[in-house]
Amino acid sequence: MAERKQQLVRDKVSRLVNWGHWFAAFNGLLAIIVGSRYLDTVGYPETLIGWGYLSLSSIGQFSFLAFMVYLLLVFPVTLLLPYSKILRGLAATVATLALCLMLYDTIVYDDYGMHLSPFAFDLAWADLNALLHGTSYIITPLAIIGLELTAANFLWKRIDKLQKRKIGPKVAGFIAVCFISSHLVHIWADAADVKDITRFDDVYPLFYPATAKRFMENHGLDALAEDLPHEQQQQLQYPVNPLQCQKEQGAKVLLLTIDSLRADMVTEETMPFLSIYARDNQQFSQHYSGGNQAYSGLFSLLYGLQGSYLGNNAFAGQSPLLTRELARQGYSLARFMGETNDQLPQKLGIYDDFSAFISDDSRSSAAADLASIQSFRTWQADQTGPWFALLNLSAPENYDTPVGFSGTATISAPEELKPAQRVLFNQYRQSLRFIDASLQSLLTSLDDDIVVIITGLNGKLFTSNQTEARRDLSPQSVRVPLVIHWPGEPAARITHRTSHHGLVPLLMTRLLGCSNAITDYSAGRQLETPSEQQWVYVGDNRYFAIYQNDEVTVIDRHGKYRIYDGEFNQRLKKKMSAPELIQVMREGRRLYKH
Repeated sequence: MAERKQQLVRDKVSRLVNWGHWFAAFNGLLAIIVGSRYLDTVGYPETLIGWGYLSLSSIGQFSFLAFMVYLLLVFPVTLLLPYSKILRGLAATVATLALCLMLYDTIVYDDYGMHLSPFAFDLAWADLNALLHGTSYIITPLAIIGLELTAANFLWKRIDKLQKRKIGPKVAGFIAVCFISSHLVHIWADAADVKDITRFDDVYPLFYPATAKRFMENHGLDALAEDLPHEQQQQLQYPVNPLQCQKEQGAKVLLLTIDSLRADMVTEETMPFLSIYARDNQQFSQHYSGGNQAYSGLFSLLYGLQGSYLGNNAFAGQSPLLTRELARQGYSLARFMGETNDQLPQKLGIYDDFSAFISDDSRSSAAADLASIQSFRTWQADQTGPWFALLNLSAPENYDTPVGFSGTATISAPEELKPAQRVLFNQYRQSLRFIDASLQSLLTSLDDDIVVIITGLNGKLFTSNQTEARRDLSPQSVRVPLVIHWPGEPAARITHRTSHHGLVPLLMTRLLGCSNAITDYSAGRQLETPSEQQWVYVGDNRYFAIYQNDEVTVIDRHGKYRIYDGEFNQRLKKKMSAPELIQVMREGRRLYKH
């Protein structure tokens, strides 16, 4: 008798488990429907093979998610409380909550470009009123739970018929084939760089498709894996609208960029010539680079965009709109720099419109700087029309000076510096004095009708640890001078906060006669008037800081953040300021096609 009772219980549990599998399959179908909203954000495939892959991955991924929800939250209850009424109500409630969570995730992804996480949830919670509007957030869950209860009862009443037809294994096999096939197709697409497939890598939640790199590493083919593309890409709309520019009378422009030039070191003691030159021209006293490295600073300077776009390989084939328009209007463009900055760590088309004059800096960056200045002098003497020159000097990055250079007297280093940093401090000052002397020699020999722009690509942290320097986003690493000599204009001291992102709009409007809204081709910053945005983005796509009026928020690509006071002296125990961060996230997605 007891044995028969146990058999009945086993049969009942088996029936409930079978029903649970069908209910999970039904919710996988609903998840596919809800998940189609992600495609409204990133766009649909443009090829047949893209549609095929998307179909396989959608069926496999959302069915997998539905089954995992069942396995973790419903299946254990089936074993503990094998009662159909309780189980149907519980499963319908769990499925409703899961689908509502996914629906909310689609809204967050559409607005911020990221899936739900503790970081994204904090951000979205502060912006809840903007994300959820109307009465849909009340009606939708009610509609879903009604549908779930109906489906749960419908499947329970027909579970015996479904078992007799033996179609369950076929459905499970089909889903398994879709899941496995999607990963195999992605391995091939990753190796062949098929963008219409790989651009969907981060679209679905908890989706980690197999890559050729990972596959090769697992099979001992690490060397081959190094050269394969792996970044998910989205299509850019750059500019947002076609440029409307009227050809102006040509000018002569020298953009003079200096690696590792801190704003607080442009003093009469260290850089006397540049200090006087700044006072006699337009001096921007609260200026920030767009990054703490030379390449990210240069990106913000010539593209006018925040560094979050650095991760998109679309810029490998797109030169800055500024240099494109200069070339279109008949300017000669040339760049003069050492080999180190000629080889950027990320693929960019930033130099595509320039003729290149590269100096050997393998032995001395200071010697390379002198060679670059001489190359510029020779090139400039041959120009008969309008021109735009990018002259980059890099000696301060390596604390370098030429052999035999007689520098400036050492001074007491700031007290907060450690002993090793104090040595670097005075070596840095010697390098800056060399740069100052080079600027004096060059600029005093130029005609007054040349537009001269002098700035630092990044600041300088006194350390020999390159990892520490790359991670540092303090004012010492990002506050740089900006001095502009505009022929015929009086000296001025601009005290509102500015950034590298404002140079492109200035040149596009004043030099090239472009009438577009500046947000069509840049981050929308101005140099001459205060920005409406009360923050400045500094960094790249993996590690960045948001500078606000009285605090600095440093964020990594995993969403971990730390908040410091405005001078970066003390870490603050507080939540991040969501409104500014929301603006940052939206600006970082504004140029992507939806």
